[in-house]
Amino acid sequence: MKTFTLLLLFTAFSVIAQEKFFTTTGTINFEASVPFFEEVKAVNRQVAIILEPKSSMFICTVLIKDFRFKLDMMQQHFNENYMESSRYPKAVFKGKIQKFDLKDINEVEKEYQIKGKLVLRGKSREITVTALIKKVADGIQILSDFPIKVSDFNIQFPKAIASKIATTANTELTGTVYSDELVYLTLK
Repeated sequence: MKTFTLLLLFTAFSVIAQEKFFTTTGTINFEASVPFFEEVKAVNRQVAIILEPKSSMFICTVLIKDFRFKLDMMQQHFNENYMESSRYPKAVFKGKIQKFDLKDINEVEKEYQIKGKLVLRGKSREITVTALIKKVADGIQILSDFPIKVSDFNIQFPKAIASKIATTANTELTGTVYSDELVYLTLK
């Protein structure tokens, strides 16, 4: 009876653990450079990503102040003037992966569409992004591009520099999400 109870607990834990995959070390690279002008590029390596296979739900959250630029002055202007990160501290994308089934995920990269809502600077937009998803050694790797039109989120630049910044920021998300069980075993 003791063995049966232990087996039942282990099975229940495994089922619960498989319900969510997550990471807090995803990466977002973005670039809004225009040829012949200063590079407008930043990276954030503290992106939270959650994947819920049963519901096909995909959630990505990023703190705006965690983007790092090559130039401190550019980072300061980005946070204070353009993104107003003290007023709008995070960006969130929440969507549903179309035709997603965890059983179909293997080492071969597959392309999926994610339809959802991006909330940035207090504005919300419905968007569809393409994601490449595959199984890796310890988890599930997700690569996706999020082209963000600056005007959609009321990001305004002074006229003197507006022509030096792209109207669409090319944003790339990369991350490997891990099941609760793997995280538990790693922390143990």
